[in-house]
Amino acid sequence: MSNSAKTRKSTQVSTPSKPKPEPSSGAKPATLAAPSENISSADADGPRPVIAGPVMRKKELIDAVVDRSGIKKKDAKPVIDAMLDVLGEALADHRELNLVPFGKFKVINEKDLSNGKMLRVKIRQIRPVDNNGLNDPALAKP
Repeated sequence: MSNSAKTRKSTQVSTPSKPKPEPSSGAKPATLAAPSENISSADADGPRPVIAGPVMRKKELIDAVVDRSGIKKKDAKPVIDAMLDVLGEALADHRELNLVPFGKFKVINEKDLSNGKMLRVKIRQIRPVDNNGLNDPALAKP
């Protein structure tokens, strides 16, 4: 019994051959058209990348509330501190917050860290209404 009768299998992987370039007739290859300005509604409603803006700290929040409300800073600061404490405790207790027009907050999951907790929160905000609140459910007739 000789080994010459055995067939040998190749372990080489064949690669597809590259297409041969077509002879050039002086014409330029076709280019893709630029994307049109019209975007379908499916694309417009999808998730968009968000560019992070500057961080708003508590001091800046207090100043903005004082400017908008017209009350004194010494009166606004304890109210804002108490509000932030209540919101933080509610999120820590996994309570769902529905604060119009701020949004609806829902804790998705929690991770304990060495220096505190990390909460993943889902926030849903409604679109602002420009027609003087005509679509506001609080103002709707019963």
